[in-house]
Amino acid sequence: MTATQDFVTKMWDDSIVPALSDFVRIPALSPAFDANWSGHGHLDEAAKLMKNWADALGIPGMTSEILQLEGRTPLLFIEIPGDTDDTVMLYGHFDKQPEAEGWWEGFGPWTPRVHDDKLYGRGSGDDGYALFAELAAIQAVRAQGGKVARCVVIIEGSEESGSPDLPPYIEHLSERIGTPSLIVCLDSGCGNYDQLWCTTSLRGNIVGNLTIDILKDGVHSGGASGVVPSSFRILRQLLSRIEDQETGRVLVDELWAEISPERKEQVQKAAEILGDSVRANFPWVEGARPVVDDPAELIFNRTLRPTLSVTGIEGAPPLREAGNVLRPKTAVKLSFRTSPGADCAAGAAALKKILEADPPYSAHVRFNAEPGAGFDAPELAPWMANALAEGSQKYFGKDVVYMGEGGSIPFMGLLGKLYPEAQFLITGVLGPHSNAHGPNEFLHLPAVKRCTACVADVLAAHATR
Repeated sequence: MTATQDFVTKMWDDSIVPALSDFVRIPALSPAFDANWSGHGHLDEAAKLMKNWADALGIPGMTSEILQLEGRTPLLFIEIPGDTDDTVMLYGHFDKQPEAEGWWEGFGPWTPRVHDDKLYGRGSGDDGYALFAELAAIQAVRAQGGKVARCVVIIEGSEESGSPDLPPYIEHLSERIGTPSLIVCLDSGCGNYDQLWCTTSLRGNIVGNLTIDILKDGVHSGGASGVVPSSFRILRQLLSRIEDQETGRVLVDELWAEISPERKEQVQKAAEILGDSVRANFPWVEGARPVVDDPAELIFNRTLRPTLSVTGIEGAPPLREAGNVLRPKTAVKLSFRTSPGADCAAGAAALKKILEADPPYSAHVRFNAEPGAGFDAPELAPWMANALAEGSQKYFGKDVVYMGEGGSIPFMGLLGKLYPEAQFLITGVLGPHSNAHGPNEFLHLPAVKRCTACVADVLAAHATR
């Protein structure tokens, strides 16, 4: 334990933090947020930084290559010969979310800063550290004479856009990848920084634009109101078809899936550990409260049940520019999270049918959506369960915890179908206040070092199982 901890800590302090800081400086926005990503070259720069760092480690027999299929974002592919014939796939991404507003003074999205044992900057925690931690874990095992199976490392450049470029790469590389018996993903979250958290499930995601047109042009509200229905009122009526406005319960059956007894038990244990922190981790305004008070119900809601969020709006001018005009249209972006086992394609089709059918006042209503599959991890093999339990006790001093995550990692759903016999280690350090996608994103350094050591133990156990 001490040897692994010492090796990992030294590698993080001496090599990874400086390299990861350089990565933070690169504004490598995902294609969804940078239409000219190819011309700007930031994704290429991020891929090259990671490749150069990996090459400098001098891992015997390792090969690395930056691939770029026509019209696709770049992908870093690394192969490391193993001590066994099995294959481990390790995953990460180097594309980033937009800057966001609200960074503290002296901090910024492209300004790496270590403060209070945290590395601040966009992409530090989501998920730029993955490559560095994964290779450090491999090196930690090898440094002590341990065995590691053959490893393939895939670091993509479109995850924050829903991983549209990844399936073509997986198909292109299928023969070189082989059939992994273990898949490691460090792009997930944790309930606290005091123990190892393993992700058991990920909700699916359906994102679509709902547009309501009622007029060809805006008109004076004094002359038209009472005759022309407001497009916003029509929006309210349509949303009531798919969501209970009092409770937030999604009313579309296709977005739901049954919750197993094992998952229910895991939720109860996580709720006992987290308690009120389930709600306290969010930046509430004074006096605001969650939808329910029970921590277990909140975990069910954010990890295993479907939800609806309105994440964008068009057709409404800023308040300072709004006059007495009845607007001709309202368009909103709807983001649905679905139960992990739900069929998202069927869900998207059901939503379109419900929202477009018999529109109020014969308005023109359109809903177009892109579904992204969720993921429900297979049952843990005994060797995996033991490695996780022992690793969490050794490096964190507390039990491992299993819990679903409310977000999506599109790649996991794809891999679950491609490699149904594989074991999945999905974990990460996106914990309380780490604020991925928002201002002041950080990577908790003590936790990520311990997490890296746990990954090393899992790799060693896999090779000798």
